Amino acid sequence: MSFPSHRPRRLRRTEALRGLARETRLSTSGLIYPMFVCPGTKVRQEVSSMPGIHQQSVDQIVEECREVEGLGIPGIILFGLPETKDPRGTSSLSAHGVVQRAIEAIRKAKLKLLVITDVCLCEYTDHGHCGVIENGDVANDPTVAILAQQALSHARAGADIVAPSDMMDGRVAAIREILDEHKFENIAILSYAAKYCSGFYGPFREAAQSTPQFGDRRGYQMDPANAREALKEVRLDLEEGADMVMVKPALPYLDVIYRVREAFDVPVAAYNVSGEYALVKAAAEKGWVDESELYWKS
Repeated sequence: MSFPSHRPRRLRRTEALRGLARETRLSTSGLIYPMFVCPGTKVRQEVSSMPGIHQQSVDQIVEECREVEGLGIPGIILFGLPETKDPRGTSSLSAHGVVQRAIEAIRKAKLKLLVITDVCLCEYTDHGHCGVIENGDVANDPTVAILAQQALSHARAGADIVAPSDMMDGRVAAIREILDEHKFENIAILSYAAKYCSGFYGPFREAAQSTPQFGDRRGYQMDPANAREALKEVRLDLEEGADMVMVKPALPYLDVIYRVREAFDVPVAAYNVSGEYALVKAAAEKGWVDESELYWKS
């Protein structure tokens, strides 16, 4: 009997054959670029744990957005580092806040970018938690009321999409209601629906200056052991009005991304988070890996 007729290597022999048979195709059209906005002018401070990533003032954000647009990346997501912090994160609501001013500046520059905004309180509270503290715990409903107002302020400034990342119950419904009430029914909601508690967020907390001053976030972010619960969280957010959902972090939860993709016919975002980025950069700096070989090559 001759060798079996199926030789999968036939279609791997050359780059042209590999490209012809490739099952998954990535392009910049599916990417979103995170940016950290800080007060001041001409500020561009590199984040030590994320080489190449900076805290930037609004004027510098606009300049980097020009580069992002030139690369063919369709959108950005903005995180704010406010001038002042307090227990309730009230500076996040200001029409003159760093994120709101960045949105307006990007619009004024007429850049063809989708502007997404992170809706959360961790960057704006002096205790670093994602909500209002009552009796030593994060109070869900008072937090939701503030988040809805924050999302509205972003919409008024010109955001295309608001992305609640706090993991409070009911926040998508509250945001959808207030946006619709104020005639922003076309503003989409990208919900961080399955956001797991993770040590991979460490570098981000440096970049956003959002490390909790006490305790941790296990009481509101998801337990890493739970996959079925992620489907529940996604379903609830969609029922409340989310247009897109996110699984975060991406690499440790590829199984969850797959299950969400199979269960729901909506756009699913995968957030490759700061710790995943930092691992690659650190290993490359030490010469343990060739960074260029770790990324997709078409």
